[in-house]
Amino acid sequence: MTVIEEAAGVLGRRARRQVPLGPFTTYRVGGPAALLMEVRSEADLELARRAVTASGIPVLVVGRGSNLLVADAGFGGLALVPGGLETLTVDTQARRARAEAGVLLPVLARRTAAAGLTGLEWAVGVPGSVGGAVRMNAGGHGADVAATLVRFRFVDLAGGEDGEFGPERLDFGYRHSTVAPHHVVVWAEFALGAGDRSASEARIADIVRWRREHQPGGQNAGSVFTNPPGDSAGRVIEAAGMKGARRGSAHVSSKHANFIQVDDGGSADDVVALIREVRERVRAEAGVDLEPEVCLVGFDAGGSR
Repeated sequence: MTVIEEAAGVLGRRARRQVPLGPFTTYRVGGPAALLMEVRSEADLELARRAVTASGIPVLVVGRGSNLLVADAGFGGLALVPGGLETLTVDTQARRARAEAGVLLPVLARRTAAAGLTGLEWAVGVPGSVGGAVRMNAGGHGADVAATLVRFRFVDLAGGEDGEFGPERLDFGYRHSTVAPHHVVVWAEFALGAGDRSASEARIADIVRWRREHQPGGQNAGSVFTNPPGDSAGRVIEAAGMKGARRGSAHVSSKHANFIQVDDGGSADDVVALIREVRERVRAEAGVDLEPEVCLVGFDAGGSR
């Protein structure tokens, strides 16, 4: 019996086979998952853990797919996609917000601002969810998750230690935490400041306006590379002459060089080929080794981190 068959036996009707993952990502391209399960509750996570520990099947936590590119060949394991875990509780007296993993970051930003709390306005510009934001220490406009996170809960699908922890457990860095691919963040709690609703909502409007003016729309996953120390990835890519470069169905945005867009119906493999070419050109021209921020799944060693 294969690991896929063994995992499918545990999951029963909750698992679907050979489901394209592209529609679950902001790139909208990529191949199928061998198995796919929609997560609606913590009980579903426990079921997924039983399947993973019983079979050893690789697992991919897709979340909102805003920082994910799956190869055209697909993913030969179990993909978990959101179907719930979207409760958000804002306590104005305690100045705390507790958000389940599926809560969208723009919703978190707007709800806390409307409650007169400040500290999460930056999140309005990030098209992901709370679970993914904790995993990658998402941020922007001078702030990040690490600045306000005080407590979180995660489940280890591989059967290791899990539970509730403080932020020290995560060893936060720039777009980095110790949350592993087999970990699922269940909820996160943020300590916020007393703010002014009008001021926070004005800040949110400024961020939305700035992003519309400076960043492209279309099919992309946001910033492709983390910024090198003391510099901007977009600047070094543009300086290397790669702004606007196209390879197949993928191209470097002419609006912001740290965004790679893909045509409707395009190829994930074209995107990763362009990522490789950009890295090689910048390394040759500037001596800078850009690190991908986007999570690459299903590619060979030359395409993944």
